[in-house]
Amino acid sequence: MIVIETFTEIRILYAHTDKMGVVNNVRYFEYFEAGRNDFLRKLGYPYTELEKKNYGLPVIEAFSKFYSGAKYDDIITVNTFLENIPTVRFRINYKVFLSEKIIAEGYTVHSFVNFQKMKASKPPEDFIKLIREKLLIK
Repeated sequence: MIVIETFTEIRILYAHTDKMGVVNNVRYFEYFEAGRNDFLRKLGYPYTELEKKNYGLPVIEAFSKFYSGAKYDDIITVNTFLENIPTVRFRINYKVFLSEKIIAEGYTVHSFVNFQKMKASKPPEDFIKLIREKLLIK
């Protein structure tokens, strides 16, 4: 399987930890978002470009599985990857590492929404062309 993937480093803030000193589980969805935004930026199609073309990518489904926690000042790496060419709906996958160890993984499902019509729509053609080029598919 061919995938497009990126790696994003994040230093854990004290504000992200709970009374036990570990990252609160809800923060991992923020880390997924950071990975997703970095993924689009590194792909060459930042989220702001989608918005300029009147598209949004709302999250319509999210899942995470936790194995162990990160603590304040740890540096985690979010591996963000896409396995399929996006259609109206598509899934982005994530693995969160602390050193070499996976501490969480999950996915988000998104829908392309045309802001002018406020309805789900096909992705912009130039976005799909870029994905195909990165996946080396004609």
